[in-house]
Amino acid sequence: MAETFYKMDGAGNDFVVFDNRDGHLCLREAEVARICHRRFGVGADGLMTLDVAPAGYDFEMHYYNSDGRLGSMCGNGGRSIAALACHLGLGERLRFVAYDGPHDAVVRQWNGQRGIVDLGMHAQGTPVPMEGGNFIDTGSPHFVLEVDDVDRVDVVAEGRRWRHRTDLFPQGTNIDFVQRTGIDSLRIRTYERGVEDETWACGTGVTAAAVVCGCRYVVARGGNFEVLQDGGNAIRLIGPVSLNFIGQWTFSQA
Repeated sequence: MAETFYKMDGAGNDFVVFDNRDGHLCLREAEVARICHRRFGVGADGLMTLDVAPAGYDFEMHYYNSDGRLGSMCGNGGRSIAALACHLGLGERLRFVAYDGPHDAVVRQWNGQRGIVDLGMHAQGTPVPMEGGNFIDTGSPHFVLEVDDVDRVDVVAEGRRWRHRTDLFPQGTNIDFVQRTGIDSLRIRTYERGVEDETWACGTGVTAAAVVCGCRYVVARGGNFEVLQDGGNAIRLIGPVSLNFIGQWTFSQA
């Protein structure tokens, strides 16, 4: 069974996306992991399905980590799937449901391949200080650590060490290393749970770092973000999205 997929990225955080509004796809963990594999599949940090909308929404988003397991909220995934929804004719202003509840998005300057997406995000409570960093949930759990120079951090080794601190994070967590570069700006590198590696950008991580550090402008390896905060839990995550190519994946029959 061959199915059309859309290969997308949000600032280098890349995804395979299927339009599943007719509900015919039934994804197995091993198949998702194979699709995301960078040697044996398409290659991606995660996989998403754009599903039929609950009442009052344009669609529902389901996100899978590259290990094949159903994941929590993905900020760049949310921005990417909103751009795809716009590409498929659902409009430029969208409301959808994800793992952590409802979101709204505005797709700007979309030319059929690239654009800017402004996504409403959530922060669950305020940052919690622990062992030199701050923990916060922005749809996915994040531990934010300030460093002097992000380029000198061994993100994979240090990220993996913190990610598996089950005494602090029983369910694991994402790890963000951030360097302040100005009064209102910072740089970030993120080790992502479920990908088990550094990604070029992480939307929930950018959001977490901006909240913890009180910054508006965040630079990741894959692109630049703006995070707008109203002083409460209303947060806007703004950054680039690209539709890189459209392909076909033949699902196994087993």
